[in-house]
Order: sequence, then C-alpha cells, then structure tokens
Amino acid sequence: MKTDLICEPSAKNSTAGIDIVPFNGWQNNLRMSNGTVELIVTLDVGPRILSYKKSGGFNPFKIFEDQSGTVGDAVWRNRGGHRLWIAPEHPVETYFPDNAPVAWEKLGGLHVRLTPLPEASNGLQKQMDIRLDPTGTGVTVVHRVIRLGSSPVYLAPWALTVLTTGGVAVVPQPEMGQHPRDLLPNRSLVLWPYTDLSDKRWHFGRKYFLLRQNVSGTPTKIGLAHQIGWCGYLVGGVFFLKRYPWNPLATYPDNGCNFEMFSNGKMLELESLGPLTHLHKNQSVEHVEQWELHDRLGSLNPNSEEQLEQLIGPVLERAF
Repeated sequence: MKTDLICEPSAKNSTAGIDIVPFNGWQNNLRMSNGTVELIVTLDVGPRILSYKKSGGFNPFKIFEDQSGTVGDAVWRNRGGHRLWIAPEHPVETYFPDNAPVAWEKLGGLHVRLTPLPEASNGLQKQMDIRLDPTGTGVTVVHRVIRLGSSPVYLAPWALTVLTTGGVAVVPQPEMGQHPRDLLPNRSLVLWPYTDLSDKRWHFGRKYFLLRQNVSGTPTKIGLAHQIGWCGYLVGGVFFLKRYPWNPLATYPDNGCNFEMFSNGKMLELESLGPLTHLHKNQSVEHVEQWELHDRLGSLNPNSEEQLEQLIGPVLERAF
C-alpha cells in the first residue's frame, strides 16, 4: 500500500498544521495541531492516536512504553492510545495484528484519513478519519469498516480509548425517577464474568457511575445501553470527554451495549460501539466519536459525586 506522505511546513510546539515527527520510538507519526491542541498518530503501526493534549499539557492517553517503537510483531499489541476494533470480541478475528505501516491522505484542512493494510484473514478493511476543529479542542473521529470478502458478515465497529493510570471515569446516568409514577426500566447494566460489584473502585451513584483506576486493580468491566451518549475521564488536572450516538432502533453487541468500560492495574478503557450491521461485499459501516479536552481542573481526585460536581460542573455547563 502506497503511503502518501503529505506534509505541511515543519511545525514546532503549538504551531498549527500537519507534519511528520518522531514519537516514543516510532519515526513516522502525524502531528496535527490547531495551535491550541495537538494529536499524535503513529503511521508505523496501527493506526493509533497516541496523544491528545493541549500544547505543553498533560496527555491522558496511556502509552505502553515497553511496546513503544516496535513494528512487525506477529501478534497483536495493545500499545495504548485510541484504536478501532470489531465487535463482538473474538480471540482471533478481533485481535488481528495491526503492526504494519499505515497509509494516509489529507482530506482538507486539519482532516486526514488513515488506512492500514487490509485484514486478509478477516476480509475487512478498516479506516479512521480524524478531523481537528480549526479552533478549540474538538476532534471528530470516524471509524469505518469495509467488507472485502464475498460472504456477508455481521459486526459492529468498536472504538476504544486507552487511558493512563490514576484517574476516574465518569459515566452520567438518567435523572432519578419516582415510584409509582415511573413503572418501566430506563437503564440496563451488562456484567462480565470477572466483574465484582463489591470492588471499591466502583461507585454507582444517583447521577454518575464512577470507576477509579487503581494500579493494584484486577480486571473489571461493565456495559450499558447508554442513551445519554457521553463519558469522560478525569486525570492529571484534565478532563477527556467523548460523545457517541445511541440509536433506539438498532441492535448493539454484548446484550445491547453501545458503551463499555474496562480497567485493570495498567489502564482504563472507555469504549463506544456502533450497531451490529450485516455487511456484504464492498459495503461499509461507520461509527463516529467526538472529543473535547478540558484542563486546569486541579489535582483533586474526587471521592464523591459532590466533589466531582465541583470539578467538572462548569465544564459540563459549557459542553451541554
């Protein structure tokens, strides 16, 4: 696959534009900046969005340093950052090794398309379109899966953001109802076999579900049919917020999940999923996330919903 190395004039620090820079052992990485916020996307493997931060600020994304700079591995590597997978999770098909160079093209302005090599064994082609807003911190990521094989498949695009240690994930809940006025359910919670709800990292509150990342934590995961359509991660004085759609007429993977959250001792993942879709040859499906980054929130790690509201309340008022 031809890699289209289109570069803007060399940019440094907060200079706006697109250029190719070394990063964490990989030599070919797109750096996209609008002067306020910058993204780093590796082209040597993946694709992975490895960094998303204000210029000179804190990157909330996890990077596995022991896997940095490696290429050509025979097996799948997490590496961290943001990636595109396919659901439902399968021990072979989902974990296709994405360890080869990635082609890219500029679509105009701060907008690029990333295309890895086709997944020959799966008969799939993945793509990731990334558009950085001209001002502010907004990012739109389009996750696309194209069917190459002749037989139809049934799958969903799955967008996973791997976040660094020591933070707390924030998942809003619908406004509390009343009995006997509200007789029908408005939430569903999906549990994985290794999830222990007595685990003290979890907080199931009136307004939010919270999951605190702990370096001594064992694997835990939940899924939701999340109609509210946003979640966030508070760490290092920054709040990473991402939005994702909910379609009430669609069928979602994993017993109806359009949102999932996983953590262990090394990371925390915020994951959104598109609807399950039958794809025939040359058909495609897309799933869109929108990101924002808010900083200068202080170092307080909230221990209650009240403390959390003090930190992110003003952010949410501006965002919604």
